[in-house]
Amino acid sequence: MIKSGIDQDALIDMFAEASAKQGEKLRKAVADATLKALQSRELTLDNVRKVIKSVTQATSAGAAKNPAGAVDVEGLLRKAFDGMDAALLKAVEANRKALQQLVDQGAGLRDTQLKAALAGVEKMEDLFFSTVGKAAQGVGAPLQGPWNQVLKTMKLEGTATGAGATQTVEQLMTQTQDALRKGRATSLRASQALMDSYSAMVSGVLIGMSEGLGGAVPVDDKPKAAAAKKRTASK
Repeated sequence: MIKSGIDQDALIDMFAEASAKQGEKLRKAVADATLKALQSRELTLDNVRKVIKSVTQATSAGAAKNPAGAVDVEGLLRKAFDGMDAALLKAVEANRKALQQLVDQGAGLRDTQLKAALAGVEKMEDLFFSTVGKAAQGVGAPLQGPWNQVLKTMKLEGTATGAGATQTVEQLMTQTQDALRKGRATSLRASQALMDSYSAMVSGVLIGMSEGLGGAVPVDDKPKAAAAKKRTASK
């Protein structure tokens, strides 16, 4: 069954038959499926939520059928989470490239739509956790414990998505502030035209990011740890 661009049956079968030794294969499969689904629609937060929910439901349904013990099932779910994280990092990178185009055109922090776009990037990790958490509540009781443990661990460690989002927001805010201090003229017509089609533009950037997700996602430990500290401090 195809739901939100995800072949759920394929993921269910894969997780139902997987062993703990196939973890990296699972991570890559989830990452590729999630990225493909994100590329097939306008990259809005609502569409991201729908894709993550669909992937979580499918991988959970498959893991529930897996005869492995609780520890191994938790490992399988962690790989599902890591795969979604890798795909969402690509979405964050697509936002960064699209926002960079806006800044280069002269858009600044006073532009309401630019602020909204940056806020959307900043919310990506929270949306990720909340969506997986809500979807996990709807699975069978045997899987709720493993999912809760995965989420607890990742909230402490921080995600690649969160680290990438933090870097993106900080970098672009610095650039726009520097541009304002230098008095760079804003091309209102050009930047407004880009902002009006921002979601579609990000989708185009994401589609153009053809590099695969087979390898490890290159995110430094330091920004990832910083993102975790920031989240902890905000509580």
